[in-house]
Formats: sequence, structure tokens, C-alpha cells
Amino acid sequence: MAEKWERLVDALGHADGWTTASELADRLGVTTRTIRNYAAQANSGGVIVESGPAGYRLDRAAWANRAAPARRDSSPQVRAARVIRSLIDATDGLDVHETAAANHVSDSTFEADLGRVRARLDGTGLTLVRQGPRITLEGPETARRRLLGALFRDESARGMLELDQLRAAFPEVTEFRTALVAGLADAGYAPNEYGLNDVLLHTAIALDRVATNHPLDEAEAAAPPASSSASTTPAAASAAPAPDAPAGPLAELLARLVDEHFGTSVGPADLAHLTRLLETRAATRTTAAAQADAPGRPISPRVPLVRRIVARASAAYLVDLDDEDFIDRLALHVDNLVARASTSTLSRNPLTASIKAAYPLIYELAVYIASELARTEGIAVDDDEIAYIAMHVGAYLDQRRSRGEIVRVAVSAPAYHDVHTALAARIRSAVDDEVEVLAPGDEAERADVLVAVIEPSSPVERLVLVAPFPTEVDLERVRAEIARVRRARRRARLAASLSRYIAPELFVRGLRGLDRDAAIRMLGDRMISAGVIDRSYVEGALERERLSSTAFTEHLAVPHAMTMTARRTAIAIAIDDVPIDWGGASVNVVALIAFAESGRAEFQEVFDQFVEAFSERENVQRLVVGAMDYPGLLAELSRLMEPHAA
Repeated sequence: MAEKWERLVDALGHADGWTTASELADRLGVTTRTIRNYAAQANSGGVIVESGPAGYRLDRAAWANRAAPARRDSSPQVRAARVIRSLIDATDGLDVHETAAANHVSDSTFEADLGRVRARLDGTGLTLVRQGPRITLEGPETARRRLLGALFRDESARGMLELDQLRAAFPEVTEFRTALVAGLADAGYAPNEYGLNDVLLHTAIALDRVATNHPLDEAEAAAPPASSSASTTPAAASAAPAPDAPAGPLAELLARLVDEHFGTSVGPADLAHLTRLLETRAATRTTAAAQADAPGRPISPRVPLVRRIVARASAAYLVDLDDEDFIDRLALHVDNLVARASTSTLSRNPLTASIKAAYPLIYELAVYIASELARTEGIAVDDDEIAYIAMHVGAYLDQRRSRGEIVRVAVSAPAYHDVHTALAARIRSAVDDEVEVLAPGDEAERADVLVAVIEPSSPVERLVLVAPFPTEVDLERVRAEIARVRRARRRARLAASLSRYIAPELFVRGLRGLDRDAAIRMLGDRMISAGVIDRSYVEGALERERLSSTAFTEHLAVPHAMTMTARRTAIAIAIDDVPIDWGGASVNVVALIAFAESGRAEFQEVFDQFVEAFSERENVQRLVVGAMDYPGLLAELSRLMEPHAA
């Protein structure tokens, strides 16, 4: 079995920066003392888990150097992966007794490993076949390559960058990648660098398989995976050129760069396969290039469909997405999405979790768009693909957003020549248009923030001391204080809304013994009894959950339906100090939100700010510890309105 301390390494490998002992204890379901013990065990062979005042973090370089040899024979999962790799390469199969001896395990232990191999092969299109002591792997070459890629990603899951490992195996990959990005731009494609590493990985696998005499045959390169049906959409057709004659700028680019950087070539079937991967995962035609390809015509046959879906999303969420350039770019992206989905090769997105946590409303818009696409195109769209749609939506909205929070800033400096006026001008130029820098002589009491050169004689709630000639660090502190003012205002409005929306009968203390669906139904029953919603709303919330988990952050889930059909706006909330599993997240707070049609405008701010406020672990912990009953809940919500809570 894998060592218990490896759970700590896994958790730190997926974290950004330092993580506190209490947070790690919550995540792993152990005590902080156990976390300290895990860290000591992990560091027994050299420091890989660093500790400090901010908690713990993984020394990724040290772990990468140590991980492979340290775990070679200790983990059944590692042995199973090694057996699979050997089976993929072994044309005539393997002898079970010889392979057990090579892995330094008994025959009975190896039989258990074969059970793990069979489980890992489930759904891959590959089958483990045994005849006496001989085992072989049966299935197409394309499935073998997909599994090799999955095994590679599994081995890279502990925070080690895939690209770094690719560089170690294929030193030429760095220059190949640089040349590929430049070549895509020259050919009129916008590179998706988040998906490019996946293409590089499959290119490396293809080169290795071809070198060992395992090329793709034409039938495999042309056929979609057996688990999916072929699409007849234009995008799917263009994504799968005839394997005996790969053509077009991307095929030419790949063929040239493989020859230049790796000193070899691949056959037509492999080139067609790699071209299809590049075209659907890491290269989208730019709108300018697409318009030049078809002057006077829509740049994508899906433009009308995307326009209709975007219009419905805009109406449902009161967000203006009516922009032709945005619709065109999204339609080109959807072409590639449908092509990927038609062959069950959806693209991974490393930013999915952070997008859900930081931009919940934008992600919710993307879920709506994805659900409409899934319904009309007959495809499945996973969380990573939803996050790519959210990136399109977010990029467009960021250009148009208005903070809507006027903040008044007073500047205090002794009058000496024009130093004080120059300071005010410098502050004014460093902030956005929705900050009002008060003129000299205006009453400082009107100000939300005081920027001063000398500390005032009487206390000021929000004060930023700067030099007479402020540095960029000074100006950044001013901007940060302005952001805190806006945040405090939003928190105050949120706390007032939550106090209004959460009635005593809609508060539940305790989640233990419930799974995700049961928690939604339990809170839904409370709302039904209160006359807020009907049974169809609960079913809608369960359906929304199946599209994408509503655990927008660790510790918090916000289930809801995508329709605003509640009789009145309300929130039912359940809290427990012991987390429950929510699609892989450990959740302590579940808030079922139901909005009435009349509350459509308020939905945006309440939804966004609710996720933002309780994405902070300290706020969740306050609820968990303090909200033992309804008065305790109100007391914790009132603390959100306090200035220090911002």
C-alpha cells in the first residue's frame, strides 16, 4: 500500500504555496498532530515538505528527484502502471512469473496487481487477456497511446510539471514547442497554450511508438474511439482528414517541425492523428484568418446557434453579451469543442478550480452555455471544457466591466510649493475612474480613505501613509485599500441579504450521513415546506449538479437550479464541522439558493459575493464553529459587515 504520508504530499502537490496545518487536517480528515507526523515521515529521506509560520508546502524539485526511486517497489499503483507500460510495448505479451520476479513481489501479490491493471483498463478500449501464465494486451494502437498519456499524467499529478518531464525524455521538445507556437501564429491560428502540452505529450508518444515499430494504421487514425459515435458536423469532418493524405497548413507545419527538431518523420496516419489533435485542442482559427478564408460568409456554421444561446444566457442572467466579435470567437471555439467531444477527447484545463472559485457567476454563465450546446449538439461537456467557455466569457466581460463602487480618497500633505498638489495628481493618475480624489480643502470626513504623508493626530479608520513623492509600492497600497473598501461594502450588502433570505426554518446544523444528492433533497424539502419552491426546482438543482459540481471552492457548495422559478428568493443552509464529499471536494457548508424572477438582478451580486466571502477558509471556519444555531448564524453574518472582515 502507498504510505499514509503520501496523502500529505498529494494535497500539497495540488496546492499553490503554503497551506496551514489545520486546513490540511480538515482536508485529510486527521488531526494537526498527525499532519506533523506525516511531514516528519515524508522528510525521513530528505526534506521534501517544508514547514514555516505559514504552514507547509511541497519542495517540488526535491520531490521530483526523490519520487521515482523511493516509490519504485513500495506502491501497488506504481507496479500496476509499470506492468501496463510493459504490456503496451510487449508484442508477444508477458509471463506472469517472470514479471512478478522482475517486480520483486510474490506470485500472489502479482495476482492482486493484475486486478489493479484490469481496473485501470476499464473504459480504455483495451483488454487484459490471459492464457495460462501468459498475459497480453488487446486493443487498438490509439487506445494504447491514450493510456500512455493518462499514465504519464498520473505520474505527474504530485505537482511535477508535465513539460519538465517531457523535456527530460525529449530534450528537443522546448525548441519544438517554441517553433510550433510561432508557426501557428504565422498560419492564422491562436494557440491554446493550456492545451499545447497535451499535444506535445502525444507527439512524444507517437515518436516513441513509431521508433519501436508501432505506427498507427490508416483505419485507426480515421476512426473515432469505440465509445463514441462519429459526428457529421462540419467541424468534425474537417478535424479528421483522410489519413492517407494529410493536407493543410497544420499538417505541413507539423511535418516540417518534426523533421527539423527530431530528425525523423511519421507516416500519413500518425501525421493525420497529430494534426487532428493540434487542430482541436491547441489551435483555433483567428477571426481575421477565418474571415479571410470565407469573405462575406459566417466564419463558422455555428454562429447562428451560438448567437441564440448567448442571447438566452444574457436574458437569463442580465449580462450583456451582444457582441459580434465575441460571438464569432466563441463559435470558432465551439467548432473545436464539438470536434473534441465527438471523439471523446475533451481538453484538460489547469485553471478550472481557480476559475470556479474566483469567478462563480462567469462560470455559471459558461455552465448555461455548455448545457445548451450539449443539448443541441448531443455531446458531453465536462468541467474543463466549461472552464474554457468561461475564459471566453470572462475575457469579454472584463473589457466591459464597471466596478460600480465610487470611493472617495482624501490626500493630506503639508503645503510646500506644489508638493501637495503633485501628490494628489499622482494618486489620481494611479487609480481607476471610479475613484474620486477630493480636492484640497474638501472635508476629509467625506472620504472613505485618507492618504497622508504624516500620521494624523486623531485616529482614522482607513489610512495609508505614503512618501511625499510616492513610490510604486506606496501607490499599490493605496489601490489595495480602495479594493478593501469596495469589498467591505459588498460584504455588508451580502450579509444584509443573507440575513433576509435565510429564515430560521431554512437553517440546518448537521450534514453527517448525507451524500451530495441527499443534502440537496434535505434542504429542498425545507424550502418546499416553507412554500419557497416546488419539487421541480429540487430536480432542477440535481440536474444542474450533474452538469458541473457546485462546490465552487473547497469547503463550500452552492447548489441551485438554472431557472429562477422560486416563489420568493431564499437560501437554505446546512453546516457541519465534519465535511461531506461533494464530487471530490470536502464541504462543510451547503447553501441551496433559490431566486424568484423578481430577484434576477440581485442574483448576480449575491451569488458572486457569497462564493467570494466563503471561499476564505477563515469565514467558513467561523460559520462552522459559531453557527451552532440560528442566532449564532446571524451573529457570524453580522461579523461580515465589520470593517476588519474586508
